[in-house]
Amino acid sequence: MTWTTIRTTGTRWEAEWLQQMLAAHEIPARVLSQGTAAHLGCSVPAALQVRVQDQWAALLLLSPIEEHLEETLDVTPE
Repeated sequence: MTWTTIRTTGTRWEAEWLQQMLAAHEIPARVLSQGTAAHLGCSVPAALQVRVQDQWAALLLLSPIEEHLEETLDVTPE
């Protein structure tokens, strides 16, 4: 099985939270630590990985929602 990294985070808990969101949609994911903590309380950078075939579905689920598309595009009626 081939895995690809879709997000890196500054803290492991953030990557685990994203992993739970993907699990709710039945997308397998794993969290890999990218270093060691110097002492208790330090944040450990982590990478969130999904299977290659689930990459685009995971990216869409974790992308921000554009609620106000018209405001973003700055459309002004004439």
